[in-house]
Amino acid sequence: MNDQLRTAKRLVIKIGSSLLVDQKTGALRQEWLNALADDVAACRARNQDVLLVSSGAIALGRRSLGLGDRTLRLEDSQAAAAAGQIRLAHAYQESLARHAVPVAQILLTSDDTEQRRRYLNARNTLTALLAHGSVPVVNENDTVATEEIRFGDNDRLAARVAAMIGADWLVLLSDIDGLYSADPRQDSSAAFIAEVDEITPEIEAMAAGTGSHDGSGGMVTKLQAARLACQAGCSMIIADGSAPHPIARLETGGRGTLFSTTATPASARKRWIAGSLRARGSITIDAGAAQALTQGKSLLPAGVTAVEGDFERGDAVTVRGPDGAALARGLTAYSAADAQRILGHRSDRIQAILGFLGREEMIHRDDLALG
Repeated sequence: MNDQLRTAKRLVIKIGSSLLVDQKTGALRQEWLNALADDVAACRARNQDVLLVSSGAIALGRRSLGLGDRTLRLEDSQAAAAAGQIRLAHAYQESLARHAVPVAQILLTSDDTEQRRRYLNARNTLTALLAHGSVPVVNENDTVATEEIRFGDNDRLAARVAAMIGADWLVLLSDIDGLYSADPRQDSSAAFIAEVDEITPEIEAMAAGTGSHDGSGGMVTKLQAARLACQAGCSMIIADGSAPHPIARLETGGRGTLFSTTATPASARKRWIAGSLRARGSITIDAGAAQALTQGKSLLPAGVTAVEGDFERGDAVTVRGPDGAALARGLTAYSAADAQRILGHRSDRIQAILGFLGREEMIHRDDLALG
């Protein structure tokens, strides 16, 4: 696990509110945050992409608005989130600026990971930020979210984001060091579970008995996050993040529960494209483009000879060869109308034809499943 963490290409780290904010005073734990930023900078120095999913906005906003410890109404929670979110983003910006690491803030609701268009926009933005060397800091958009569009916890949000960006590893930093057979606070004989390779009913029963250790989430939602992550080819760790340098501690043998998967993000994504999405249309290609696809290349507009169906950007389409036989399924970067206009043209003509600069590929190879 230690070596795999150090060699991962892309990490998502979820930070619980109790780690970031002092539960007695409501103040930011600045020294702890600086230590985490040091860990993130070390990951970045070895060319790892890092994305943070951070709680803490409401906890910080409570203090600034003087709301105390009382149970908050929805509008008060949203006000606290609005006041606290700017402080949270600024704290990350200042801490990572010590290492000249740029930071970007992204606020999401469950709709942004479930509605196709919004999912694509969020995915493209996050991917672009990582490509430009930024560390995105993601939180639930508590300011506008209602119960119907809320995750309710950042564990599942972190898993959805990890799946969205094709992360290799998801690290859930909590105030407990992993999964136990029972609640270790109440049962001294509770056994620590070092690794889970399948989430069985027995494992789920263990989680149900451990209660909530970090406020809104608890072990049940962490298991739900693990299921989501592993299905996307992303391994997950639950670890205690209370002490400084939590990522460095994991890399040097720190304890945590590992939820492993044999799939990779790429293979899981292609399996999802091939088997879980209904094709909204078809794209027919010439022999040269068909050969290029078998060599692992993307589909360019120049190789397209016909477009059928009524699809939008991001929809699944069937890719057919010159004889009409289905060769692949992929997610198109253009709507049917735009694809019809640029088919047969070189990619450097896209802007002139459509009036905007779109992607060079009709279907990128990462969004294409052969067979």
